[in-house]
Amino acid sequence: MTGWAVHRVPVPASLDADDAWGIHAVAEISSAAERATWGHDDLAYTPQHCLTYLRNQRYAARHQLVVVPEGVDPTSPDDVVGTAGVVLPRDTRTAYLETLVRPERRRQGAGAALVAAAEELAARDGRTAVIVSSDHRGEPPPGGTALEPPTGSGRIAADDASAAFALRRGYALEQAERYSVLELPLDPGLLGRLHADAAARAGTGYRLHTFVDRTPDRWLDQVGTLFTRMSTDVPVAGLEVDEDPWDAARVRSFEDDAAAARHGVLTVVAEHVATATLAAFTLVKLPLDQPEVVHQEDTLVLREHRGRRLGMLVKTALLRELAEHRPTARRVHTWNAEENAVMLAINVALGFRPRGVCAMWQRRLP
Repeated sequence: MTGWAVHRVPVPASLDADDAWGIHAVAEISSAAERATWGHDDLAYTPQHCLTYLRNQRYAARHQLVVVPEGVDPTSPDDVVGTAGVVLPRDTRTAYLETLVRPERRRQGAGAALVAAAEELAARDGRTAVIVSSDHRGEPPPGGTALEPPTGSGRIAADDASAAFALRRGYALEQAERYSVLELPLDPGLLGRLHADAAARAGTGYRLHTFVDRTPDRWLDQVGTLFTRMSTDVPVAGLEVDEDPWDAARVRSFEDDAAAARHGVLTVVAEHVATATLAAFTLVKLPLDQPEVVHQEDTLVLREHRGRRLGMLVKTALLRELAEHRPTARRVHTWNAEENAVMLAINVALGFRPRGVCAMWQRRLP
């Protein structure tokens, strides 16, 4: 058996610095893992994203760990077998963990070493719960080895390697998210009909606005409110998720990070005209170095404005803007909790098709 040593990834001054080996290793392993799971690297982290991510420690303590064979002093991406990102948000007792191991080096103990080190880091910081995700191609039929979360929505195979690993480590499956992809371009007729129907239901009480990369100053506080409500208004099953507060400064920080990581941001909001407040929003990230790829980020309709088809309204408006703003786009990637029936219905109507399941696991720390 190979012994393993876990190291912190240094935060280099630039991607060309001598100590940037860890950043490049994370990106390389991310690409290999995504290709092994999905057959593409649309979702892989780039070196610039990894560097930008680790530099921003303002709203959460972010740590990146790597694992190497015992006795190896890592100086190159080739030395690294796996990596784990540990996020410790401020003012909460929950830690978030993501673990990736080179596909050809799995089941050799590297992942276990990473998770143990990450859990120790979380425990030292006073965290009482760790949330981690795992990706699964397709969805098994009910029965047999199918494992369902307590929500009763979504399934994964219990004998899948990552599921078996999580169960051995004492993690419980709390939620299943559907991973879906929308192939572009869309039929303009379909998009027009869906948008018109939603606009008719919403009526004249709402007005749409589109933001490219930067939120206008007048809307910063309200966009911060929408981001905050994302942490409390969407289904979280049995996961220990506390309110994640956003203000104007954090919205600007998010936009600055997106730009530094070479991502464009396209946002559509719905304003409630009578009160001049924002009732809904949706946004996507546009990797500048992957012109065919779109990452769907948050979509939310505030509880007090639901039932007026604002979700479909902002989503169709965004897709129409996307066709003009980024005509090269060919794939939109999104994730939704399986119990979020309303948003899933919107996505299915738009043409999103399921590709797999993202399982959300949680372990309580002693």
